[in-house]
Amino acid sequence: MEIVFALAIGVMIGSGVWLLLRPRTFQVIMGLSLLSYAVNLFIFGMGRLRVGAAPIIDPLQGSQPTLYADPAPQALVLTAIVIGFATTALFLVVLLAARGLSGTDHVDGREPDQT
Repeated sequence: MEIVFALAIGVMIGSGVWLLLRPRTFQVIMGLSLLSYAVNLFIFGMGRLRVGAAPIIDPLQGSQPTLYADPAPQALVLTAIVIGFATTALFLVVLLAARGLSGTDHVDGREPDQT
């Protein structure tokens, strides 16, 4: 499971970097979103990938930390998702305003050559 998780994060980071290098503003915003999702998954994975682990302390099992899921990365990722959604919405509003003023979403203001 860890290999699939690591590959998913790697593919998301690679796709995000590739989109960041594109000349269109919308593609840059999507690249930033993919990078933030990949970082969220990475932070979430640092809390140990455990299936069926209890998030709270069970009095019958004791207080050994290896038996439980770590709630701190989950709280950090939840906060990052909310902040990322808000900043993406702000970027999209700014993109629409800039496109309305300039007539294009190309980074340097010119349409690319159609070759």
